[in-house]
Amino acid sequence: MKLGKIFSFLLFVIAVPLQAEEINPQSIKIEMGPYLQAVGENEFTVCWKTNMPSVGWIEVAPDDGTHFYQCERPKYHDARFGRRRVGEFHKVTVKGLEPGKTYRYRVMQNSVLLDEGRKRMLYGEGYGSDILKHKPYHVTTLDPTKSSVRFAVGNDFHEHDGMFRDAFANARKKGYDFVLLNGDMTTSIESENDIFDNYLRSASELFASDIPFYMARGNHENRGKYAINYMDYYPSLSGRPYYAFRQGPVFFLVLDGGEDKPDNDIRNLDIMVSDQFRAEEVEWLKDVLASKEYKEAPVKIAFLHMPPNPTKNGWYGVNQLSKLFTPLLNESGLDLMISGHTHRYAWIPAGGEYKNNFPILVNDDKVLMEGEVTPDAIILTTYDDKQNVANRHEIKRK
Repeated sequence: MKLGKIFSFLLFVIAVPLQAEEINPQSIKIEMGPYLQAVGENEFTVCWKTNMPSVGWIEVAPDDGTHFYQCERPKYHDARFGRRRVGEFHKVTVKGLEPGKTYRYRVMQNSVLLDEGRKRMLYGEGYGSDILKHKPYHVTTLDPTKSSVRFAVGNDFHEHDGMFRDAFANARKKGYDFVLLNGDMTTSIESENDIFDNYLRSASELFASDIPFYMARGNHENRGKYAINYMDYYPSLSGRPYYAFRQGPVFFLVLDGGEDKPDNDIRNLDIMVSDQFRAEEVEWLKDVLASKEYKEAPVKIAFLHMPPNPTKNGWYGVNQLSKLFTPLLNESGLDLMISGHTHRYAWIPAGGEYKNNFPILVNDDKVLMEGEVTPDAIILTTYDDKQNVANRHEIKRK
């Protein structure tokens, strides 16, 4: 009997790796990413996707000239409330950092070949970004003491990934502090692939592993059966699709206008509650505009996909933004709003029929816009689809 039990046990031990190999013979690899989100003065978040279920983490080192392997680097896990997550999409947030400091990081993962809950978990191959063949990724936390800020904006690409790649091909060389994607990057979100294949994979390859991008949700990001998962891919500093941050002399507001049609419009499929959403956002906005951080910032800029429009030509959504947002922003000393949505460039000066005390630049679709800001001036440059300068504005502040 004893020999029989030993023989059975050996068969079991041998069978486990064979069973696991049959379950998933793939080698673990990074399928998409990494890309930076929610970069603040003291924190940043890294997101990426693996080709199979795994547990993920990142390792972080200061950018101090030492080799990444000189010592053991701290690990930050993709975990929720004390338990590491198993999945293909990973998010890791690092906190407790210093403002305006550059850090190196690499992403790591260990494949999970078998997960039987309480009974057993079997790990397979583990690996990540190879810092021997490529330099580690970099991230620089926000710095409110910087004398200037340089950023890029794109909007309304609607699945035109090739045009997105053309617009942001030189993003790394230009050294932006950040990129802002100002909504309607897809026509609808029916699956994860609508996010990855239409622009996010390209953003990760072109700049987003080292230059953070912030996302302003457009009306089309509300559409599609997978739209409810939007925040899974774009974690923000507030935990909401509207938020604020300070970089250099500028306090940036990233606002969310919701849908452009009434909630009860037949095309909204009885699924939208944008009126309630906007009302909640207004209460948040009041608090932000009353804050010391906002009031003391030398320059104030807002991003909002849909430009507020109180005229008879404006649809319901933009009329609501004029009613709810514009009066608050008019009294806040806002210097500029940057929008999209109309697929047509426009410069709306302050004091016009839009009843705005601040200028609004409506960026054309599928093209690049750049901003350079100091306490003395805001310089805005828009490009056409051939990457030639199309328009230029300078707002002098003194």
